[in-house]
Amino acid sequence: MAERLASGERIRLLDVRWRLGDPHGHRDYLEGHLPGAVYVDLDRELAAEPSPAEGRHPLPDPADLQHAARRWGLREGETVVVYDAIGDLAAARAWWLLRWAGLREVTLLDGGLSAWTDAGLPLETGEVVPEPGDVTLGSGALPVLDADGAAELAGRGVLLDVRAAERYRGESEPVDPRAGHIPGAVNAPTGDNLGADLTFLPEPVLAARFRELGVTPDGEVGVYCGSGVTAAHTVYALERIGVKAALYAGSWSQWSADPDRPAATA
Repeated sequence: MAERLASGERIRLLDVRWRLGDPHGHRDYLEGHLPGAVYVDLDRELAAEPSPAEGRHPLPDPADLQHAARRWGLREGETVVVYDAIGDLAAARAWWLLRWAGLREVTLLDGGLSAWTDAGLPLETGEVVPEPGDVTLGSGALPVLDADGAAELAGRGVLLDVRAAERYRGESEPVDPRAGHIPGAVNAPTGDNLGADLTFLPEPVLAARFRELGVTPDGEVGVYCGSGVTAAHTVYALERIGVKAALYAGSWSQWSADPDRPAATA
């Protein structure tokens, strides 16, 4: 990354500093970020307004996403690299949305902020305000599931629930209306995509992990989490091993708010 930036390559860096229950992402960004990186507000720019009917992080309207992307300075033909400070668990939401909106040259900085600083590379402080971009965004370039589609896929393919195991089993639910999981879903905690250094596991290891869960390159796969954020991380991990997966964007926050939808436990 440092070499590509030094070469003058057209790269737009996006900093998606976010963590569930932590409102200080922008403050942390101001205190130190990759040179030239623009701050992206996940709650306000990568999601529409929350509601019980749509979940905690509904997909934004494409026009709103385009407006935000132009604020970030995105221009046609640029490469976009996204990162955060938690192994790209939040940054993957921006990666997924931009790919869903039709951009192809979007990727994650493996290891995120810690990989950069562990390499001894410099940070800068303060706000980066780029010239407005001209990118044009659409929607639908990546597959999406609604609640009915997720339920059906669990019966004919593999539906991965990537929340922590205790939430999947229904032993704990700190955020959403009910505990448990979608019947038929298989637990695959997102954090298990990463090694201790917060970089992605080698692709053969990832492939073996998902193969044990019943995932095959030619099978149907769907992914959900609490609100459609960390599930995008697993969609990215699956893409690394050649598996296309659909995202259930409403995820458990939408499903559990509907009393007519069943919740499985254990």
